Amino acid sequence: MNNPAENKVTIGISCGDINGIGPEIIVKTLSDTRILEICTPVIFANNKVLNFYRKTLPENNLTFNIAKDASRINSKQVNVYNCWEEDTVVSPGQMNETGGKYAILSLTIAAGALKENRIDGLVTAPFHKKNIQSPEFNFTGHTPYFKNLFEADDVAMMMVADNMRVALLTEHIPVKDVAQYITLENILRKLKIINDSLKKDFGITKPKIAVLGLNPHAGDEGLVGKEEIDIIKPAIADAKNKGILCMGPYSADAFFARGLHEKFDCVLALYHDQGLIPFKSLAFGEGINFTAGLSGVRTSPDHGTAFDIAGKGIADEASFREAIFKCVDIINMRREITDQHKNPLKRRSAIVFRNVVDEKINEESRG
Repeated sequence: MNNPAENKVTIGISCGDINGIGPEIIVKTLSDTRILEICTPVIFANNKVLNFYRKTLPENNLTFNIAKDASRINSKQVNVYNCWEEDTVVSPGQMNETGGKYAILSLTIAAGALKENRIDGLVTAPFHKKNIQSPEFNFTGHTPYFKNLFEADDVAMMMVADNMRVALLTEHIPVKDVAQYITLENILRKLKIINDSLKKDFGITKPKIAVLGLNPHAGDEGLVGKEEIDIIKPAIADAKNKGILCMGPYSADAFFARGLHEKFDCVLALYHDQGLIPFKSLAFGEGINFTAGLSGVRTSPDHGTAFDIAGKGIADEASFREAIFKCVDIINMRREITDQHKNPLKRRSAIVFRNVVDEKINEESRG
């Protein structure tokens, strides 16, 4: 599915839960044909499902090529690779077995294409974590699934926006279990993944990473918990000895409020809500999720299925559009670093297109 004769990349897109907002934001995003200037999109879904949502969005102008195999990918069009042929009942806003079944079918076929290098990157639309559980798929989300698929020693869930990056030490685990994962080995491993990713995926030659504390006020010198003294500080010291520029632990309650995240290239939060609450508050709806540490490039929007608004035509596609842009930029950055030279004329950065689209959106909002 690659385009060797083209300078642009091929981006796969999984459809997510067909009853959630995934198909809607895909249709909205790809209705702007200028996206074809930077990538060739391949949607892993079913054309009838996409047509269902196209009809609910009368102002969209999405057209697509139905690609029955890898040789039928058209670099000048949006492509749909039909992962299933049977008729499917779409029930917007309903969490049911059908939505989970086809979300996983879309994901597994698209992820296989990524692993086999038949696409250059993959953007995953959201599914509901409970709705996709089965004996064949028992992962708590996309991140552990891709870690297992690519047989990676570890990966890092990194939230990315123009004004900040936040990575997580622990992801979807109960809060009561977080402390047992706060180990020197786990912290060092995540810091190495983050440091390597900032260099090869974002082009930062000397990354600077902040580490948050686990306890209120970062433990208050041992008065409110010992993890900072016994584990986190020694891990930071070890990381520095290994050439990773990191600092902390910082008190999480004041760190973002004081704008300290702007002084670092990435922040390592120790558990899910510690990192994602400030990120989603400060990323202004355009943040994305990136799986650092994979050999392939996978991004996604930073939100879920939003069943409450599915099918109403009001879902905001900004984060999904940004996920495509960032996927393209990371692929191009890896290529530049591999080639050992940085000639900006050799690639068309998604940043250029993003600026054009943002200006268009601003003009429409002013009008």
